[in-house]
Amino acid sequence: MESRGMPRWARELTAAVVALGVSLVVVSLVAGSARAELLFRDGDSLLTALVARSVAVGQPQDWAMSTVLFLPELAVFGILSLLGTGVAGTLALNGVLNLLALYGAFRVVSGSHARARAPIAGALAAFGAFALLAVLESSPSRDALELASLVATTTYYSATVIAAVASVGLVRRVLDDDARRSWPLWGVAGVAAASVLSNPLFAAWAGVPLVGVLGVIGLRRREPRAGWAIVALAAGCAAGFLGRIPLAPLIANTGAGYADPARWAESLAYYGQLAAERWGSSGGPAATALTLGLLSLGVACTVVLARRRAAAGVLVVAAVSWAMPLLVVGGAIALGTHAARYVQPLAFGTVLALAVLPELLPQPAGRAVRAAPLVAGIASALVVVGALASVPRLAHAVSHPDPDLACVVDWVDASGRTGAGQFWTVRLPKARVSDPRTLVQVDHRLDGYAWLVDRDDFSVGRVTFLVLDAQSPAFDLPGATTLDDADLVSCGRYTIADFGEPGLPLGPQRS
Repeated sequence: MESRGMPRWARELTAAVVALGVSLVVVSLVAGSARAELLFRDGDSLLTALVARSVAVGQPQDWAMSTVLFLPELAVFGILSLLGTGVAGTLALNGVLNLLALYGAFRVVSGSHARARAPIAGALAAFGAFALLAVLESSPSRDALELASLVATTTYYSATVIAAVASVGLVRRVLDDDARRSWPLWGVAGVAAASVLSNPLFAAWAGVPLVGVLGVIGLRRREPRAGWAIVALAAGCAAGFLGRIPLAPLIANTGAGYADPARWAESLAYYGQLAAERWGSSGGPAATALTLGLLSLGVACTVVLARRRAAAGVLVVAAVSWAMPLLVVGGAIALGTHAARYVQPLAFGTVLALAVLPELLPQPAGRAVRAAPLVAGIASALVVVGALASVPRLAHAVSHPDPDLACVVDWVDASGRTGAGQFWTVRLPKARVSDPRTLVQVDHRLDGYAWLVDRDDFSVGRVTFLVLDAQSPAFDLPGATTLDDADLVSCGRYTIADFGEPGLPLGPQRS
């Protein structure tokens, strides 16, 4: 990819095509595994589809969101949904685009042609390692320590992952910029502000580790631009937090309850158990060995680059590659958290070391330089062939029939009435029916469950049927009403309990 015989634009374009091909392969393999449950049918993953459907039918927008507002994810999915590929097709396209954007972020990290050695190769190496981690994952569980493939989803912080990587790259550009231009600083501040506005976790993933590394390197090197980068990061994060204040009505949970430092021992046991389960899973030993190897590589790169008095920018990337994952995992345990998705820097942070690895390699000999176009061409052709072979597989996963779901959707659309169901049960049918308002999200007591849903749904007041499946805890219905009072309609894994008119009253909202 770095041959001087190719114009720079041709090298960049070739690398982007390779990254697109790899993205298609990764998403097709994830979609063809049990992890497709998380990609296409998970209740959380369907948020973007539900918002797009709500907007499309002209429903008043009064959303109850989590601590994360998913603003970039909602915008991207909304645009992609205009292509008319359906919910599953749009989710698949979104996954490919997420991965391609992540390659772009790695390309920012690997540096400019003027200041970095083989930056395209470094970006592709980091992206390739991340893709390998993703294809080694196959669990249907959102709680598995399978972190790379989460980037292919729309609601497990994909935009925050991309922004965190891009921020590392922008900080490098700040330190590398001999011309002292201001755009990298504004870029750091802008990405931090937009990211924290949507997801405060950006401050923990990127803000704190980058400030720590910049502080150490800035003091040891007496590098004033490190101080300016810290100011830009801090100002951007502060602006993001301030920007969340007028959006408070959308936030149903501030996230304060997610942290409980007194439970750090339970958190340590929890993440330890996840690691043990990952080791025992298919692909787990290879993924674990790769992650530990990358962490070690990051430490080694940092030591060698520091001894060589390498440029501050490349040293920051090397140091962040191991400091970010370790700080985030340590912080997650110290705060007593219990969610695998919080420690995603174990996947995207560790591979950063590969983006700067070319700086440590010897200059290629002339023969190797002359052979580079041939090698690049063969590699590109192989990736393109693999991508083309992946398209039918991905199309099959997207269009795979689900007669049980179709049964529910057809019945609800034909009834012309409004029903309800619990979170993990109702969201998939709700994303597919002609009008999402005809299915209301409730808890087991029939109270409105205002969580990642439009509160306008609850204005209906009453529902006439319930949708149940194995994920639905037993309902505690109002008065003396029981499921025996309903006509039961079997739809495979779903059951529709039709109570008819006047139906059942909804209880008060809760989140």
